[in-house]
Amino acid sequence: MTPHRRTLWPPILLFMGFLLIWIQDTAWIQSATDTLPALAALPLFIWLGKPWDLNPIPRPPSARLLITALILLAAGLLTDLTLLLALGWTALLWGWLSPQLGDEAKYRGKRLLILPIMAFPWLLLDGHPVGWWFRLSGAQATQWFFNLFEINVLRRGTLLLVETLPVDVAPACSGLNTLQAMLIAGTVIAFLELGKGPMYWFCLPLLILTTWLANTLRIITITGTALRHGPDVADGIFHTIGGWVILMLMFLICTGLFRLMASGHTHSSP
Repeated sequence: MTPHRRTLWPPILLFMGFLLIWIQDTAWIQSATDTLPALAALPLFIWLGKPWDLNPIPRPPSARLLITALILLAAGLLTDLTLLLALGWTALLWGWLSPQLGDEAKYRGKRLLILPIMAFPWLLLDGHPVGWWFRLSGAQATQWFFNLFEINVLRRGTLLLVETLPVDVAPACSGLNTLQAMLIAGTVIAFLELGKGPMYWFCLPLLILTTWLANTLRIITITGTALRHGPDVADGIFHTIGGWVILMLMFLICTGLFRLMASGHTHSSP
C-alpha cells in the first residue's frame, strides 16, 4: 500500500474555511473589540498541544469525522447558525489532524478541542437565548439581593425599579462576550492545572457558572452604585472598570479552585 503523503493543501483549505465562517455573518463587527479576542483561541490550541508529535507514516483523514464535519457545515449554512459551522470546522480539523498524531499528542489535542470551537463568534451571533437568560436571572438576583436589605424593588422582566431608580438590564449586560473570553482563558488555566486528570471535564460548567456569577455581581454592584452615588457615576468609568475588576476577581477565584482540585487529586492518587 502506498503511504498517504502529507501536503500543505489541508491546512490551507482549513484556513480559508476559517476565514469564510468569520465573514459569513459580519454582525460581530459592531462588538469587534469584545469579539476579536476569540482569535487567540487557535494559537492557544497550537501552543498548549505542543509537541505535536507526528506518526512516522502519514495516515489518511478519518472518513467518519469528515462526513460528520460536512453534515454540520451543511446544517450551519442552512440554518445560519455559526455554532454548527464552528463544530463542523473543528470536526474537519480533527478529522484531518488526529490520524497524523502520536498517542500522547492526540490525547492532548482531544482535550483542547473546546478552543477551536471557541475561535468563532458564535456566542455573540447565536447566543441570544443564553444572553436573555443571563439578563433575566441577573435581574431576579438583583431584586432578591436588595429585598434582603428591605429596599423596595419592582421587577418586570429585565426592567427594575429600585426605590425610585429605574434600571434596565440591557442586552449589553448579557455577559456573552465575557462568557467567551472566560471560557477561553479558563480552558487554558484548567488544562495547565488539570489537563491530565478526570477533573478537567468538570471545569467547563464551572466556568459558565463563574461567568454568570461575575455578571450578576456586576449588575448588582452597578445598581447599588447608581442608587448610592447616582446614575452618572454608575454609567461612567465605573461601569467598565468595575465590571472588569469583578471579572478578574472571579477568574482568580476560579484559578485558585482549579489548583485546589489539582492538589486534591494529586494527594488522593496512589
